[in-house]
Amino acid sequence: MYKIISLTLITVILHSSSSCQVSVTTADNTLTNKEKNNGWELLFDGKSMDKWHTYGKSTMESGWAIQDNALYLDGAKQHTGNNIITNAEYANFDLKLDWKISEKGNSGIIFYVKEDTVLFPENYNSGMEMQVLDNGTPTRPGHPDGKLYSHRAGDLYDLLAAKEAVNPLGKWNHAEIVSANGKLDFYLNGVHTLTTKMWNDNWRKMIAVSKFKDMKGFGTFKQGKISLQDHGNTVWFKNIKIKKL
Repeated sequence: MYKIISLTLITVILHSSSSCQVSVTTADNTLTNKEKNNGWELLFDGKSMDKWHTYGKSTMESGWAIQDNALYLDGAKQHTGNNIITNAEYANFDLKLDWKISEKGNSGIIFYVKEDTVLFPENYNSGMEMQVLDNGTPTRPGHPDGKLYSHRAGDLYDLLAAKEAVNPLGKWNHAEIVSANGKLDFYLNGVHTLTTKMWNDNWRKMIAVSKFKDMKGFGTFKQGKISLQDHGNTVWFKNIKIKKL
């Protein structure tokens, strides 16, 4: 009898202890001590946009705001082309961020952008893009680009299609772009979705049959800025951080 009561008591104590455990999550737009020690840098802290400016301008133009700790672009304001860009340039890097897009929305994460508005009037004239898009579903039309090869969410836009890993509309997506010595890897929601080599013969052949074929200098820079696209639709970005490799 004593053994049975003891075992029952131990079981109750263990169950009570496990039910009191609290899962610890990192707050939005912050770095852990480990990330700080490993060289990660926040590009957005949820409070200011001082590490960004409008492409070709010295300041942030109207359109972008901070909403619920996220960088927010309101598509209802009928503007396009107010692309924002980091103040700093990056060569080899690991970039992580979370994004969410509006219904039928379109945006993008553009990298290796050379900010020279004489040679490159738009950010996409020089830099490559990870597509941000509402793909739609078999029963709900999304953005028209969702019907095109290499234009869907997570794709290397107009160059290479990625493995499908996007979350349903209204959910946050965690994206990662890793560029190291010419090797490019995309991740979306924890899935390794794409890998390719840049700046070799195959890379140049992909560009030659893309919409960028007549944009001199596109996809050639090995150092540049990170840009978030204003495509006229509502989009949110948060937890934007980068590590130089």
